[in-house]
Amino acid sequence: MRIALLGPIAWRTPPKHYGPWEQVTGLLADGLVRRGVDVTLFATLDSCTAAVLDGVSAWGYEEDGSLDGRVWEGLHVAHALARSAEYELVHNHLDWLPLVFSKFCRTRLLTTIHGFSDRRILPAYQAADSAYVSISDADRAPELDYCATVYHGIDLSRFAFSASGGEDLVILGRIHPDKGTAEAIMIANRAGRRLRIAGPIQDRTYFEERVAPLVDDDQICYLGSVGPEQRSDLLASAAALLHPIAFAEPFGLSVVEAMAAGTPVIAYQRGSMPEIIDNGVTGFLVSDTASAVAALDAAIALDRGKIRRVAERRFSADRMVDDYLAVYGALLR
Repeated sequence: MRIALLGPIAWRTPPKHYGPWEQVTGLLADGLVRRGVDVTLFATLDSCTAAVLDGVSAWGYEEDGSLDGRVWEGLHVAHALARSAEYELVHNHLDWLPLVFSKFCRTRLLTTIHGFSDRRILPAYQAADSAYVSISDADRAPELDYCATVYHGIDLSRFAFSASGGEDLVILGRIHPDKGTAEAIMIANRAGRRLRIAGPIQDRTYFEERVAPLVDDDQICYLGSVGPEQRSDLLASAAALLHPIAFAEPFGLSVVEAMAAGTPVIAYQRGSMPEIIDNGVTGFLVSDTASAVAALDAAIALDRGKIRRVAERRFSADRMVDDYLAVYGALLR
C-alpha cells in the first residue's frame, strides 16, 4: 500500500510547540511506517518523520511573518496532487483547500475533517470527490456523508504518569475566547487555587483585555506556548485540567494528554466532550463556572491510575493507526 499524507504547513511536523493537526499527522505517518506501509508525508521540509518527506515550504508559515500562508498552501497542494498518481490513496489533513482541486487528484482521496473553522467553507466539502472521516461524532456536518469517526491518538510515552499530581490547576491551549481562558481564571479564583496557563496567544485583544490584567505570576501564571516535555511536566503536576470551552470543541487533544498524565479534566459539556470524557471516571462534565468549582474536589479525588488506563485504551497512537488502516482497507476494496 502506497499512501500520501497531505499534511498542514502552518508549523513543522511534529510541531515544536503548538500545532495539533501537525501533531496528529506526524504520529499517523510514523505509525503507518512501523506497520510496513509505504508513506510519503507532504509537509514542511524541516519536518521530522519516519516516512519519505516531500514538500515545497522550507518551514511553517506561522513561524515566518514574511510568508503568505495562502500562497504556500496553494503551492504545497499543487505539488502533492501533481504526484497523486503514484499512490493508492491521498489522505488529506489540510482542511478545505485540497478539496477545491480534488478533480486533479488522480487517485482515491480521503479527508480527515479536523473541525470546521467556519461553516462558509462547507461548499468546498460538498462539491469535492472525497471520502470523509470525522474526529468525533459531535463534529459531523449533517450535509456530508462520513465513512468513519476516528478519534485522535497521542504518543503516550511522551506523557509522564503521576499517581499524586499536585495542587495547581492548568489550562492548556490557544488563548482565545473559544477556549475559555478568562473563565478558567474565574474558576481558579473562586476555588482558591493557583492556575497555570499555557498556550499561544491567538486573540491578542482578548489576552490583553481579559487575561493579562489578571496574571500576577503568583495565583495566576502565564507560561507561554510550551513544548512537549514542559507540557508533560505541567500536566503530571496538576490537580486538574480546566477546559471551560465556549464552542463545540471538535476533539480536544489537551484533554486526552491530561488523561495520559493521570490528571482529571473538568470541561464544559459542549461539542465532543461527552464522547471524550467518561463522566465520573476521567473527569466531570459541567455547565458553568459554579458547577466547575463544585465538581473540583470530586475530580481531584478520582483514581489517577484508572484515568491513565482509559487513555491507554482509548487514545493511543496505535489505536488511531489501526482505525485508519481499517478505513484505508474499506475504501480501497
